[in-house]
Amino acid sequence: MSKSPTLIQAIIPIIFLIVLLSINVYLFSDDATYGSNQIALLLSAGVGALIAAKIGFSWKETLDGIVKSISSAMSAILILMLIGSLAGTWLLSGIVPALIYYGLDILNPTIFLFAAVVVSAIVSLATGSSWTTAATIGIALVGIGKAMGIHEGVVAGAIISGAYFGDKMSPLSDTTNLAPAMAGTDLFTHIRYMALTTVPTISITLLIFLIWGFTIDTSASIGTVDIVHKAIASKFNITPWLFLVPVIVVGMILKKVPAIPALLAGALLGGVFAIIFQPDLVLEIAGTDTASFWSFYKGIMIALFDKTNIVTGDVMVDDLLSASGMFGMMNTIWLILCAMVFGGVMESAGMLKRIADSIIQYANSTGSLVASTASTCLFFNLTASDQYIAIVVPGRMFAPTFKDRGLAPENLSRTLEDSGTVTSVLVPWNTCGAYQSTVLGVSTFAYLPYAFFNIISPIMTIIFAYVGIKIKKLANQKSN
Repeated sequence: MSKSPTLIQAIIPIIFLIVLLSINVYLFSDDATYGSNQIALLLSAGVGALIAAKIGFSWKETLDGIVKSISSAMSAILILMLIGSLAGTWLLSGIVPALIYYGLDILNPTIFLFAAVVVSAIVSLATGSSWTTAATIGIALVGIGKAMGIHEGVVAGAIISGAYFGDKMSPLSDTTNLAPAMAGTDLFTHIRYMALTTVPTISITLLIFLIWGFTIDTSASIGTVDIVHKAIASKFNITPWLFLVPVIVVGMILKKVPAIPALLAGALLGGVFAIIFQPDLVLEIAGTDTASFWSFYKGIMIALFDKTNIVTGDVMVDDLLSASGMFGMMNTIWLILCAMVFGGVMESAGMLKRIADSIIQYANSTGSLVASTASTCLFFNLTASDQYIAIVVPGRMFAPTFKDRGLAPENLSRTLEDSGTVTSVLVPWNTCGAYQSTVLGVSTFAYLPYAFFNIISPIMTIIFAYVGIKIKKLANQKSN
């Protein structure tokens, strides 16, 4: 029996998933990611497994594909758990409140959105990680934006735009290394060629947010800033010494310390600084007035794994001063696991490849080839729920076609990043979308319309291809 699925067979689980997700969004709205979408992914995986069995795949082969898919996400899951703990101790220690406190003094509401893009881009460029950027400066920027009365979706869109610009352009980024490896070019050639589309895209994004800033009513934020200042100062000992912890963590990442030990160190250092600078708060979280080793241990442990809510008496400020610890990440991890089960079934049975293969035959021009590649990357982000699959599978599939048509491999690597990397965060059930929405505390659908960099990037690369701007040919071909 043949193990090659037909196009109809490959599409059936996708259609089934889309129908279920649409029903879930209609019935549960933003709460769809809190269980119903997870079940939809598992049920769709079940449909895929039945089709895989019909075309000759054994259950063991399907299960091996699922396990392999989940294994590829384990690093992300561990990072997500540690970031939950880090957010808890950085709140309790006063690190995040201090960032908000001083940030309100420095950032004028008129330029805040513009500055949020720039700051996020710099941090992400330096660390090579949009995830680390969101978990550190991103959390603080959302808090500052809320305090200024700016819609949280707009703030998150600015943060994500800047973070993904840095993630794309940083030589430290895993996707920036993965894309040229799949396309067959080298890292720095890839970065230089990618800058041709990325710089115009980030410029447009910055211009949009700069203009947007002048429409913000700054008068309303003056009183709000004063309220936030007083509320934070009433509960926390605010000092610049608190910034030593994020500086150490960023320094570790710049020194290429792996993310997991760096984030663990950051979470534990946050706990130490909480005891040093906020001992009364630690005891309050522990539920005791008696200072002892065990009471401090209990307070820090709660911050690491459970919800931490600092009560100031002001509802808006209390909303800013809350964290969910490691426990708060469990729903996102549940979503990621279910998404990887679906992606594992689809990839192991060859269904994802079959769908993408059918697209190539319609790509007759350079423009249509790049558009097809970009569409395929987006398709895999929607269906496989993982940006790595959205880079690896299209990269492997389209590389021979780009070569046969005399196109240099950096054309492909640029397209993979312009579409596969940046659109992953726009999908709620994708690992990146689930992560960013959880860490920033803003639903994917709330920030999606304002993540201008991520929306414009695939459009920009397609425009370049159709117009014929900077489409490099192979050495024995004529170059543009």
